[in-house]
Amino acid sequence: MILKDAPSHNSECPVSRTLDVIGDRWSLMIIRDAFDGIRRFSEFQKNLGVAKNILASRLKALVEVGVFDVRPASDGSAYKEYVLTEKGQEIFPVVVSLRQWGERFLFAPQETRSELLDNASGQPLMPIEVRSSSGQKVEPWDCHRVRRIGEEP
Repeated sequence: MILKDAPSHNSECPVSRTLDVIGDRWSLMIIRDAFDGIRRFSEFQKNLGVAKNILASRLKALVEVGVFDVRPASDGSAYKEYVLTEKGQEIFPVVVSLRQWGERFLFAPQETRSELLDNASGQPLMPIEVRSSSGQKVEPWDCHRVRRIGEEP
């Protein structure tokens, strides 16, 4: 969902451009539900409780930027399904990072919440960490931004 009037669509900042595409609540919740196996408009609408016009707008935008493909329903019915593309699947670590941050800081110890488990072990996922090219854990003060022009190495 690249917003034509938003100044960030021409920004040099990847975070700003990413937020233009997936930075609103409904877009991220749609993507989260897609990771949980939801594919049809009616299923997204029922699960999220979002107004149909907002859902249609977000799905259209996510298709336009290549996060979803629209395909005929896998069961042969007349419905269509929204399937995450490779680009959409690459958002998974972002969703997991948001989930883990929320689990750590936004719930009281005894409060009920959902948990993401590894299918193979049945155990919670390890916390996501940022790693350097040598494999060392990187903290915010261990890195810096530089300006790159085009395909410059």
